[in-house]
Amino acid sequence: MLTHVVLMKFTDPADAATAKDLLESLEGAVPQIAAIHVGLDVVGSPVSYDLCMTTTHDSLEALRGYQEHPAHLELAGWLRPRLAARAVVDYEP
Repeated sequence: MLTHVVLMKFTDPADAATAKDLLESLEGAVPQIAAIHVGLDVVGSPVSYDLCMTTTHDSLEALRGYQEHPAHLELAGWLRPRLAARAVVDYEP
């Protein structure tokens, strides 16, 4: 099992809610996602990111399959120009 964590800071924080909906729509559409959880920041501190997404995958190959899936690539095309910063951690629990 592999856990993929992505923190996103948007140029316009209002885009975070739309991103949450779009990311959650990947569940069921991308078979390499075992589970997905998306949360929006509620504190808004100076060091806060706007959105946290966690996905789990059965293997590294499944994570790569998710990253190369057409639905993920289309969503990434919408996300990338809106991001001010992004951080990623992939780990095995």
